Amino acid sequence: MVKEGDVWTAIEAVRDPEVGAGIVDLGLVYEVQCEEDGRVRIEMTLTVPECPLADYIVREVKEAAAAVPGVSAVDVALVWEPKWTPAMMNDQAREDIRALSI
Repeated sequence: MVKEGDVWTAIEAVRDPEVGAGIVDLGLVYEVQCEEDGRVRIEMTLTVPECPLADYIVREVKEAAAAVPGVSAVDVALVWEPKWTPAMMNDQAREDIRALSI
């Protein structure tokens, strides 16, 4: 069975190219569910609903999760509630963004 922690670790590498920080550090990923048959469901949001790179980010998340051993399928659900705010970022995301603006 696929471990939820392994999927979280895999998707931590996915970065929002516009913001310059990881999507997990930004607080964009709300939930990861792993089924016994290897199916994975990821519930996430974006910084704004009209994000021009939405398809790219979702594809990167799917590819990262699919690379985890035992994963048979990945479904990424974009949700808009709760609405993302900068308060959802962790310290690493703040450092990454600060480094880009220097």
